[in-house]
Amino acid sequence: MAKEKVEKVENQEVDQEVDQEVEQEVTEQPVEGGVPESVSLNDLQLLANIVDLASQRGAFRGAELTQVGAVFDKLQAFLGFVAKQQQERAEQEESETEEAQS
Repeated sequence: MAKEKVEKVENQEVDQEVDQEVEQEVTEQPVEGGVPESVSLNDLQLLANIVDLASQRGAFRGAELTQVGAVFDKLQAFLGFVAKQQQERAEQEESETEEAQS
């Protein structure tokens, strides 16, 4: 019983975080006259969070879970790959800066 209450509280906290992120993203995105907006890495991470939250809430049917899971896995792999590339690039730039200062 206590475990269920803890999970419910954790889910509510995640719900609130996702709601705040969605609200923030929507209000911060200026709409330019007919020009489509690009999708940022933050948008993709938010999408992954939404899919995760929706699956926790039971928004998908059993037959749909395979497809949703496959797309979620691809999205997570892509985000991980990009994060690794960004980290490597930052480390490379840092080492180049140190060499230039020497």
